[in-house]
Amino acid sequence: MTWPFEYKTAAEALAVLKSGDRVFIQGSAQTPLYLLREMAKMAPSLHDVELTFITVMGDIELDKPQYENSFHINCMFVSDSVRQAINEGRADFIPVFLSDIPDLFRRNMPIDVAIVQVSPPDNHGYCSLGVSVDIARSAVNTAKHIIALVNPQVPRTHGDSMVHLERFDCMVFHEEALPEVDYGRKTGPDELTIGRRIAEMIEDGSTLQMGIGTIPDAVLKALGNHKDLGVHTEMLSDGVISLINTDVINNKRKKIHPNKTVTGFAVGTKALYDYVNDNPSFAFLDIDYVNDPHVIRRNPKVVAINSAIQVDITGQVCADSIGTLQYSGIGGQMDFMRGAALSEGGKPIIALTSRTAKGISRIVPFINPGAGVVTTRGHVHYVVTEFGTAYLFGKNLRQRAHALINISHPEDREALEKTCWERFKKF
Repeated sequence: MTWPFEYKTAAEALAVLKSGDRVFIQGSAQTPLYLLREMAKMAPSLHDVELTFITVMGDIELDKPQYENSFHINCMFVSDSVRQAINEGRADFIPVFLSDIPDLFRRNMPIDVAIVQVSPPDNHGYCSLGVSVDIARSAVNTAKHIIALVNPQVPRTHGDSMVHLERFDCMVFHEEALPEVDYGRKTGPDELTIGRRIAEMIEDGSTLQMGIGTIPDAVLKALGNHKDLGVHTEMLSDGVISLINTDVINNKRKKIHPNKTVTGFAVGTKALYDYVNDNPSFAFLDIDYVNDPHVIRRNPKVVAINSAIQVDITGQVCADSIGTLQYSGIGGQMDFMRGAALSEGGKPIIALTSRTAKGISRIVPFINPGAGVVTTRGHVHYVVTEFGTAYLFGKNLRQRAHALINISHPEDREALEKTCWERFKKF
């Protein structure tokens, strides 16, 4: 059946926007940049339009100072595109677990307008939310109005991604390449060492969750000799492709969604977007399911691999801020750290290089003033750097400090030990 529909111009579609509306913007590689650029042209006629989203990619235009009175960014994760606006006080950040955002939409933050980027409708009238289903699914389910940017370059993904064209108030056609990130090209020798260390901790038959960045990609590079791995993760990137093609990742030992690679969203290169296109072995699912710790724990041997900005000597993890500078967000780190800890044979892992690119220690006596703790010291089990692995679960504060100092950079250990003497009276 061919469904009758009519594409509108951007101006016609965006006419539904009113001052004071709360507008959801789909994120990651699905960021509808064309419609955001068109929205900027409406700035003189609008005020106090709230824009809410998680990670957005590319130049969204509306973060610039000249739009401050017309559009107010109130985001739930801080990405490159909006970091300057957040830290200059022109935008706001909501700290929230990724798994809780759908409830936030249903109970506390009703959406007036959802703007999403989708694939063209199929013969049944269904469009796909592409590689960013995550919180977009709940936004589409609850929004009063939905505007769809139809882009032939959006992959058709399986799972919770399908939306019938009858759900859309307007559809706008615009073809544009999706934003890309190549994490593999950014991976350095320290990250590769960490990747090998973590790979040694992963047993055959484990279920993997990989956070964002170069270290998860380095772990995937080191898993070529493993067997029967599964994936249940909030996000994935190009590193899974070769492991699926060589049957290292086959998902056959998973208890839930066996034989399926489960994710909320994907960010990577065009090779990844092409790979997941109409690929039934992938399930892109609603984030309040994917990131539910009670769902995560049902798979055996869940290995959650997440990064950090700082870890203090008691095990507190700062992953979202550098002092008062908001760098990212809470995201799904705690969802998976807890889920992995509850999984039979699970391993929640925090991985970080011992120093920053500027040579500053990431293992610290105290988290920087103003910084946030994303994962508490009660939830941390393993911390891995290029110098080793610290196992903290069940350890007292002094034992934790000793274990973490042993995996800090050798040139930073004397200063850290001095701090421990002062704090714990003996070491």
